[in-house]
Amino acid sequence: MNSNINITKKSADYELLDSGNAKKLERFGKYVLSRPDPEALWEKNLPESVWQNADAFFTRKGTTVSWKIKPEVPKFWVMDYEGLKFEIRPTSFKHVGLFPEQSENWKWMEKAIYGGKRQDLKGVQGLASGSRPKVLNLFGYTGGATLACARAGAEVTHVDGSKTAVAWARKNAELSGLSEKVIHWVIEDAMAFVKREVKRGNKYDAILMDPPSFGHGPKDELWKIEEHFLELMSLSKQLLSDTPVFFLINGYTAGYSPVAYMNSLLSIKDQHKGSIEIGELTIAETNSERLLPAGIFARWSK
Repeated sequence: MNSNINITKKSADYELLDSGNAKKLERFGKYVLSRPDPEALWEKNLPESVWQNADAFFTRKGTTVSWKIKPEVPKFWVMDYEGLKFEIRPTSFKHVGLFPEQSENWKWMEKAIYGGKRQDLKGVQGLASGSRPKVLNLFGYTGGATLACARAGAEVTHVDGSKTAVAWARKNAELSGLSEKVIHWVIEDAMAFVKREVKRGNKYDAILMDPPSFGHGPKDELWKIEEHFLELMSLSKQLLSDTPVFFLINGYTAGYSPVAYMNSLLSIKDQHKGSIEIGELTIAETNSERLLPAGIFARWSK
């Protein structure tokens, strides 16, 4: 088992300009956004005048949330990131449709699928020559991981309970020139979908999931990570093929350790060998040594 800190650094279209006082200042394309971030338990580096010059601010007063956006900022815009294109759109949940720190996981998955060689359809160890690995993405949101795996040549089943999120992900696929890739878009509760797949006897060579702390499916199915995660993992393991490639668990839930997720992957390692990595996803500030914590992960690969 290896433990590490994955660091997302500045790119042409994205950078973390500053953070502190429970906020973060980021640039998505040419627009700068100020949003809350409870992980930023330190003082800001940049002067308040720089923060006040942001193009959009997410505010929260009690239970009331809103964006204050300059008139010249469009309702949405498209940015390039890690060779993919994303529609950026401020939402009432403070998210904008892209989690930049996940790029480190995208690279890892692509490497796990085909040794980092995109579109190399010679197959990987354990898969038949020329076969296309099947990937299941649960809680797929706006599709960053789905697009990365599809770009690498995998057949991807993207599952999310939000019709809006799935439509957004499909738009990102179109923008990224991946509309012709084999992607199955599924609007369904993750638990309900996995249960049906187990009954159908379907199998996947790789599974990734990004379970929230709390949520509801399209038919108002209740999800609580402390009550339902164990069952979801048990069912998901039954969907693994005889020659699996990877299993990735992302976590944003406060209070959980990547070790907790690692323990859920040990049975896969016992059966299929391979190795497990755990750690944190972080974002580096542009002009400082500080890293903003942005989630945890545990991932097994062959």
